Amino acid sequence: MALNAKATQEFIPIKEVRDGIVVLKDGDLRAIVLANSVNLSLKSDDEQKATILQFQNFLNTLDFSIQISIQSRKLDIRPYLLLLENRVKVQTEPLLKLQTKEYIEFIRNFTETVAIMTKSFFVVVPYTHTVLKSDSGIFGRFFKRGSKEQNRVAKEVDFEEKRSQLEERVAVIQQGLGRCGINSAQLGTEEVVEVFYKVFNPGELEGKIKLEA
Repeated sequence: MALNAKATQEFIPIKEVRDGIVVLKDGDLRAIVLANSVNLSLKSDDEQKATILQFQNFLNTLDFSIQISIQSRKLDIRPYLLLLENRVKVQTEPLLKLQTKEYIEFIRNFTETVAIMTKSFFVVVPYTHTVLKSDSGIFGRFFKRGSKEQNRVAKEVDFEEKRSQLEERVAVIQQGLGRCGINSAQLGTEEVVEVFYKVFNPGELEGKIKLEA
C-alpha cells in the first residue's frame, strides 16, 4: 500500500524570506539578529555582575517576547587550507615552502582528530498582528469583489506596516544589547536563508568554498 509522501516544505511554517524578514504562513513576521559573544571569564567579578545585571534589566524592559537561539557547527577549515595551498604554489623560498606544507598537514590532521566547533548566537524578534476576519456580511462581500491588483496592493501595504513595527522592535533589541557590550546586526535575506539551510541540513559543512582574490 503506497503512502502519501509529503514535501518537507509542508512541515516548515515559513512562507518566504523577504528583505531579510521571515514571513510565516500565518502572516506573522520574524527578524533574526546575529549577536557576538562576551567572555565573562576575562572580566573581573564586578564587571561580570555589572554585565549580568545590565542584561537582566534589558530583558525586563521588553514588552514583547524574544527567542535566543545558539547554532553550533563544526568549523569548515577548507577555505583556510585552500588559501595556504595557493600560497605554496607561489612560494619561491624552498624552506618556507616546506614549512608551509608541513603546517598544512598539521592543520589537516589536527582538525580530523579534534572537532573544532563554532557557535553563532541569534535573537529572533517576532511580530504578530491580530486582524479580525469576517467572511460574511456587507464588508466581507465588499472585499471579495476587489481586483487582484487591489488585493496585491493591500497585502503590500500590510507587509510594510508590519515590517515597520518589527524594525522598531529590532532597534530596541540592538540598543539593549549594545548597552550590555554586545555587538549585533540584523541578517539580510541571504544570511537568513543560510541559517535555515544549516538548521535543516546539520550534517553538511559550508556550501561552496569562497576565496577572495
